[in-house]
Amino acid sequence: MRQKRAKTYRKLMSLYCMSFGFREPYQVLVDSKICRIATESRIDLSKQLSTVLQGVTKPMITQCCIHELYLQGKSQQSAVDLAKIFERRKCNHREAIPGDDCLASVVGDSNKHRYVVATQSQPLRAKLRLIPGVPIIHINRSVMILEPPSEETLRVKQQVKQEALGPAAAESVKLPQQPSNPPRKKKGPKGPNPLSMKKK
Repeated sequence: MRQKRAKTYRKLMSLYCMSFGFREPYQVLVDSKICRIATESRIDLSKQLSTVLQGVTKPMITQCCIHELYLQGKSQQSAVDLAKIFERRKCNHREAIPGDDCLASVVGDSNKHRYVVATQSQPLRAKLRLIPGVPIIHINRSVMILEPPSEETLRVKQQVKQEALGPAAAESVKLPQQPSNPPRKKKGPKGPNPLSMKKK
């Protein structure tokens, strides 16, 4: 990886760690499409994920995503073998549902389990950008890319920063309430300078 990109990714991950509580090993949810592209492009997925995220990773896959690979027949056997080496993440779907819907339900509305999502699906990536604190990875021409933070992520980061600068809730109660607009002193005409006046 180029030095400039590595530096950018390091700064990105420090943002997620400071503002959203991400910790190593980073839990990475991978989908069936990225497994397929990794085998076609002969990319070592686990190694590349660690390089991009600049730390130890724990790749995970749901049963629904593996089921998607099974449906594509024996031509995708190498992708199935790759998916099987990853840790299974329980998604609690009795009947297999599309991989995009499955990953969206696992991440939820707030990504409370702090997942990084590696996916090639454009609709899923668009959906995940609306959730604050979800790092998204995709492959572009055999190069793994960590997307810049979404607007929602930056908004929440700014909010966290403001709260950190201000007093805590318990302390703000004790602080005396200052009026929003303190009364200004009226500037009236001043007397003459005593030094410029003649002595009596």
